[in-house]
Amino acid sequence: MTMHRFLLLVLACAAIALPLTIDGYRLFLVTMTLIMALGVLGLNILVGYNGQLSLGHGAFFALGAYTSAVLMEHAAMAWWITIPIAALACFVFGCLFGWPALRLKGHYLALATFGLALATPQLLKYRGLEKWTGGVQGIVLSKPQPPGFIPMSEDQWLYAVTLLITAAFFLLAWNLLRGRHGRAIVAIREHPIAASAMGVNVAMTKAVTFGISAMVTGVAGSLGAMASAYVAPDSFGIYVSIFFLVGAVVGGLGTISGALLGAAFIQFVPNIADGISKEAPSAVFALVLLLTIYLMPQGMAGIAAQLNRRIRRHTGLSTTTESIQSP
Repeated sequence: MTMHRFLLLVLACAAIALPLTIDGYRLFLVTMTLIMALGVLGLNILVGYNGQLSLGHGAFFALGAYTSAVLMEHAAMAWWITIPIAALACFVFGCLFGWPALRLKGHYLALATFGLALATPQLLKYRGLEKWTGGVQGIVLSKPQPPGFIPMSEDQWLYAVTLLITAAFFLLAWNLLRGRHGRAIVAIREHPIAASAMGVNVAMTKAVTFGISAMVTGVAGSLGAMASAYVAPDSFGIYVSIFFLVGAVVGGLGTISGALLGAAFIQFVPNIADGISKEAPSAVFALVLLLTIYLMPQGMAGIAAQLNRRIRRHTGLSTTTESIQSP
């Protein structure tokens, strides 16, 4: 058994046993970390692997959340049916937005997506949509209930569902990015002209990648709405998009495992900063962020990869590389 497989086995066992060892509030925090990891993974596929900079993934997070909330509230749909519908809606919207954005790149694309993130909360407050979105009051939801034959609480059931969906999407992303489409995605990041010369349809690949990225983030939004049992426009401000980007950079751009590490950073470090200083928690968080970027310029996953290589050299173990690293 390789080192990576052993660590994955240990991590899987710990994740399965976790609901039996912590209380409901801490389990909720872990559930939210998994949800944020999905959002960071979606952004990382676009930024870290494809090289398209987005500051508007909070809009796709909101679209996924409101799609599930509206269907559950007004169409009386079961919660589990709304998740694939939210995923499809976000994929279509991501492709539609990504296609005209093909003319933009770098900071121009970042500004276009930034405008999308700014407009989303205002659109959700629009009076014409207030009947469906609830306006500024938002929508109050009921948490998914476990089946009667499963002896779990609401928090434990939601954690189990989130863990299963997150693991499935991480596995799908891992396979996607190591296949033909994944190689095309990375080739476009490295040199789009050379990728086109090798037969890659650059426009189609970038648009579909944008759609896949939006879909993963939309599923995170759908699960987030169920976990918090409430959605409101002010919950999806520009800071959501910024936090996703922070998680992707801190965790490690162009890595799969970095999404989980980055999500833990943006979920727990602000709470720790608030405990250190009630007067200026943002200043403490900014200081920790600066130190993290300075000490780990390749992200947490980059440091983990370096430690793994050193262990392999000393122990003689051989494993495959975990991910395609960004330059």
